[in-house]
Amino acid sequence: MASSASRLGRSSTPVGWCCRLFASCLIFLGGALSAAPIDPQPIQFYVDDIKAAMTEHIQSLTVIDGYWHTIDDKTLDELVLKFIQVHDPVRQINQGVYFACTDFHEQHDDEKIYDMDFWLKPVDGVLKVFQTKVHKEPRHTLLYGWYKHPRYTFVNDEIEYLY
Repeated sequence: MASSASRLGRSSTPVGWCCRLFASCLIFLGGALSAAPIDPQPIQFYVDDIKAAMTEHIQSLTVIDGYWHTIDDKTLDELVLKFIQVHDPVRQINQGVYFACTDFHEQHDDEKIYDMDFWLKPVDGVLKVFQTKVHKEPRHTLLYGWYKHPRYTFVNDEIEYLY
């Protein structure tokens, strides 16, 4: 009389069990792997992309009256600023973080210029600003007039405050 294992078409040998177990694992893992989403390669953004994102962002900030109404992140003073330019170069700081430096002048004084820094990252495939800081503030001296006084510098792409 044949054993129940052989009647059912199964091998009762250890090798047979190992093969069936291995095949089951492959089927299970194959289904699990195919169900897992595949991470797409990160999108690489270039100079034109960063500048276009900055142009769009600045336009959204100044849509009401042509001025950016914001708060100084250090002094908490209200600032009303007019856009002048994006500095070159804009750049990628690390994987997925981009950087642009800009100039704005005060509403009623073209000589009082703020150097504003913007950090961007991809959101749904589009660069969006996620952080803004006053990098340089306008200061006045009798000898030189108005100039941009730095609040911080960069060391290995990290902010290091000067005062």
